[in-house]
Amino acid sequence: GTGGDEATLFAAEIFRMYSRYAETQGWKVEVLSSSESGIGGLKEIIAAMQGRGAMGKALRSVILLPQMVSLVVVAIMWTFIFNPQFGLLTSGMNAIGLGGLTHTWLGDPKTALPSVGTAFAWYAIGFYAMLFSTALKSLPEEIGEASELDGATGFTRFWHVTWPMMWSVKRIATVHLTITVINIFSLVYLMTQGGPDRSTEMLLTYLYEAAFKNGQFGYATAIAIANFAIVMALSLILLAIFRKDPQEPRKVMP
Repeated sequence: GTGGDEATLFAAEIFRMYSRYAETQGWKVEVLSSSESGIGGLKEIIAAMQGRGAMGKALRSVILLPQMVSLVVVAIMWTFIFNPQFGLLTSGMNAIGLGGLTHTWLGDPKTALPSVGTAFAWYAIGFYAMLFSTALKSLPEEIGEASELDGATGFTRFWHVTWPMMWSVKRIATVHLTITVINIFSLVYLMTQGGPDRSTEMLLTYLYEAAFKNGQFGYATAIAIANFAIVMALSLILLAIFRKDPQEPRKVMP
């Protein structure tokens, strides 16, 4: 289908661009030298994921697995992964000789926020992957074939043809992601409690601290109202930005 072909062409272009850059730097990239076979495999994976058979259902289940579990479970799992003594990340770095680079990932203000962000990305990426995969699958095949006849291939075809046609999906994804990030609480609180040195502080973790640790319930209520106002304002701004699809034909004034 067109969706799988578009994603494959985009990936192929990225492979080729990176390969050309690697050659100019004198790098040895044996994997990229056989990128055509890798692209073929990617095409098969995309086609299988979008299919209705058992393989497609299995791949979709794997991608959506983080969405099927509670954020509490995700937070506990990633806390163990980032554990500086017996965590999976620390053990893996020790195994490949990078033990000197390990440290307290969640205890360092410089790495705490990226660590929490990594956990959130793992949790959220499946939903958006399936969202855009569905959008790719629903694109009309005629437009893809016409653009190919016009000579649009690879990244050019994706950027100028495929990407603009997913305007409504981009709007939904942007608004949903913004609201989700602002209202994230359990993941941050269970992993870092907003620390260290408030480097991962969110508005809702600050609200929890004010209400249930400091007993400032009036102040916490004001924070909740402010959080609601911020979410509403950002949502309205994003909806205004994405209000009109630039690909829709403009009305000509008589």
